[in-house]
Amino acid sequence: MADIRPFAAIRPREDLADKIAALPYDVYNTEEARKVAEKDPLSFIRIDRAETQFPEGTDMYSPQVYRKAHDTLWKMVEKGEFIRDGQPCYYLYELEMDGRAQTGIAACASIDDYNNGVIKKHENTRYEKELDRIHHVDACSAQTGPIFLAYRHNDELEGLVKEAKKQAPVYDFKADDGISHRVWVISDPDFIARISSAFSKIGQVYIADGHHRAASAVHVGEMRRKAHPGYTGDEEFNYFLSVLFPDDELKIFDYNRVVKDLNGNTPQEFLDKVKGIFDVEEIPGEDASPKSPRHFGLYLEGKWYSLAVREKDLPDDPVKGLDVSLLQDLLLEPVLSIQDPKTDPRIDFVGGIRGMDELERRVQTDCKAAFSMYPTSISELFAVADAGLLMPPKSTWFEPKLRSGLLIHEIEE
Repeated sequence: MADIRPFAAIRPREDLADKIAALPYDVYNTEEARKVAEKDPLSFIRIDRAETQFPEGTDMYSPQVYRKAHDTLWKMVEKGEFIRDGQPCYYLYELEMDGRAQTGIAACASIDDYNNGVIKKHENTRYEKELDRIHHVDACSAQTGPIFLAYRHNDELEGLVKEAKKQAPVYDFKADDGISHRVWVISDPDFIARISSAFSKIGQVYIADGHHRAASAVHVGEMRRKAHPGYTGDEEFNYFLSVLFPDDELKIFDYNRVVKDLNGNTPQEFLDKVKGIFDVEEIPGEDASPKSPRHFGLYLEGKWYSLAVREKDLPDDPVKGLDVSLLQDLLLEPVLSIQDPKTDPRIDFVGGIRGMDELERRVQTDCKAAFSMYPTSISELFAVADAGLLMPPKSTWFEPKLRSGLLIHEIEE
């Protein structure tokens, strides 16, 4: 069963939460991060991406950058811009986007559960991508970006969340992107015990988003274990910062594809090959986003087409049957020779939150064709993870994104 426990958060002073909270470090490039840091001098991006505090051209992976992240965080704690809760608590974190709300329980999850499969993964991680956050967490001695975890709906936890939300939140603000954020602190020992008891009956927890952050936090925890051979397992470095959401409140957006060439085909030759693979129909632009699984939209030379997978091409395998796999296996690889979408520079990925207009814009500027996708479902994610399999890259896009800096988990030296 899942080992989920409360923790004593370091969190913004109440009047500063909206100024400190920042989108995750990896949604920005360096130029974008610098603009945010210049506009908002308290923004947590100055800690998550501390190269913004150095001249342009500074190596973002240099030791001085990680030391700056440490110094900035702990100076803000010293100045009272962050406060530290005096006892372990659970926290509710509600995000509302376009009238749809989802509420997670912020807590700490066990690195042992990560290693033994109680916390299930659906993506591979690359160590070179983990290294940055390993150095960041280790230098700060704190986990600053929560891992987005999901669990199957649980009536007991749902009732506890509703009960806890009767009190006033400590944070309640709307960010510049229109997403509302509310946080409640649960400090009553009896209520904490009830939440812990409910989690103790949850058999599996799933990483929805943040595989590299999770792997990095676990790696640092294992480093600390080696440095403290007499560890008991109760130390904070044995746990990592998470927000756990019920599956029925989550929404996965489409993760669309654009390609930069047609592999030597003219547009008509390419379209003819597509018609040999799918059932194809020209459609108006307002229907460009697929309405059901096993359908894709294709934008080519100013026109939209609907592509339907033929029944004979539908496999039973939970990974091969994903829409992202079907497009890759039926079209991108055999027709466009895109063998590995993770590394091939001829393909790019566009989050569905940007809309169909962004796909059209890309084709009109730097690409030749775009494919709109039907979103992967949370049940498909669970099925792949339960089978011990991995999804193809760029299979899921979760919105809204958890903010960094609202809740920080300190780990011991």
